[in-house]
Order: sequence, then structure tokens, then C-alpha cells
Amino acid sequence: MENIAIERATLQDVLKLQDIGRTTFGQTFAELNSVENMQKYLQESFSIAKLTEELSNQYSEIYFAILDANVIGYLKINLNQAQTEKLDLDALEIERIYVKKEFHGQKVGQLLYQKAIEIAHKIQASYVWLGVWEENQRAIKFYTKNGFEPFSKHKFWLGDDEQTDLLMKKVLVAPNESEVS
Repeated sequence: MENIAIERATLQDVLKLQDIGRTTFGQTFAELNSVENMQKYLQESFSIAKLTEELSNQYSEIYFAILDANVIGYLKINLNQAQTEKLDLDALEIERIYVKKEFHGQKVGQLLYQKAIEIAHKIQASYVWLGVWEENQRAIKFYTKNGFEPFSKHKFWLGDDEQTDLLMKKVLVAPNESEVS
């Protein structure tokens, strides 16, 4: 889909971020979780205050996938101390890649993922990592296809439900190093 633009979100985009965040998270996880837990998570995690804080964090970046002036997906990355797990300061965390359900299978997630990898190379990150719910087979397959491997696990709370995320990482090779071997 060559008409998709990837643009960085700003503080002025907080309502767009809230809308795409709630929509895509709900589409992805509502069937597998209780209504109460989903409502609580969506209300807390996608509140204007929380999203304003995320957009204001100098070590986090959020990008929208835009098609025909509509936000159809988004990416959130974290650097340095903004990472949700304190791993290595030279790593880049992909905290979120979400795409509206009607655009699944159309390479939107891949475009957002490629933006994250582009930034990781630009800042010379040693690796990229993420957490993915162990029940989210679609996402696990996507990240595995892109070269990620599981290395640990951590707990994730959705409302009052304790869930397990697989931590996956991909070690980066400088673009010119792969040509030398």
C-alpha cells in the first residue's frame, strides 16, 4: 500500500492517539478478555493524561500510519530510561504496533516495524526488543518472521488479570557489516 504515510505524532494529536489506541487494542484483545478488564485498561492506559505524558517523554516516539488522512495504525518506541524493562540503554523497545483490523494483512504493520528498525539503526541500537502477550499468536508469528527470538518473560496486568508477555529481541547488525562476511 504505497499511499500510506508514516508520520510522527505530536501533542496536538493526543485525541487521534486515544482513538486509534482504544480502537486497535479493543479489536485485538476484547474477545480474549473480560469486558470489565478491557474497560479498565482502555480507560487508564489511553486516558488523555497518560497519552499526553507519553507524547511529552523525550525518550518515547509515536508514529501514525496514515491513509487518506485517516490514522489506520500506530507505533510506539521507547529509548533509554523510557523502556518498560530496564535492559540496556543502547537498546530500542517497540512498545506498541497496532493496526486497525480492516487493514490486517496489508503490510501496514510491516511499514511501522520498518520505521522502528530505521530509527534503531540511526541511533546505533545494539538490539530491538518487545513484549508480546503469549496468547497473541498473530503478533508472535509476525515478530518471528522478522527475526525476533524469545529471551525472557514478564507479567502484564490487564485490569485485574495477570498475563504473561514473551520478551523477544532482534540483535542488529550494522547495514554494511552484513555485506562484509
